[in-house]
Amino acid sequence: MLNKLEQAKDKWGGRHSTIDNWLHARQTLLIKYCELAGLSGGHDQAQQSNALPDATAIDAFCEAMMDYLSAGHFEVYDMLVSDDTEGKALKRRIYPEIAVTTDSALTFNDAYTDAVSAEQASKFDNDLAALGETLEARFELEDQLIEHMYHAEQALISEESAG
Repeated sequence: MLNKLEQAKDKWGGRHSTIDNWLHARQTLLIKYCELAGLSGGHDQAQQSNALPDATAIDAFCEAMMDYLSAGHFEVYDMLVSDDTEGKALKRRIYPEIAVTTDSALTFNDAYTDAVSAEQASKFDNDLAALGETLEARFELEDQLIEHMYHAEQALISEESAG
């Protein structure tokens, strides 16, 4: 996921401050995810496999995730997709899929931001792994929206320079 993020930043970074900020928020979210999953190299893997991560770390991850999701829904998505025929078709196709990922993320957030039961703790690693797959799918969908915006902008620039 981090490699795909770097590719997105290389491809679209520096063109629009909102996109830059959003991709930075995605990076923060992914770093916190890797820390929770024990992928950062800074945790004792044996200890990590037998215990739930620190509640503060879980809360920080969930907060970053909610901030990221909210920014997409309330700040970024409408900016990315124009109301032309192609944009409307993209919205109809992608928005329902994004909504599914939002629901999964909200379920994870609701399950792990309050006191965690022993049963939940035993499912944490599997739930976190499933959430990682969900986030990866979401990022791919969002990248399609960003791609659409840049193609639409390029088409507009081409029309203006030709006219």
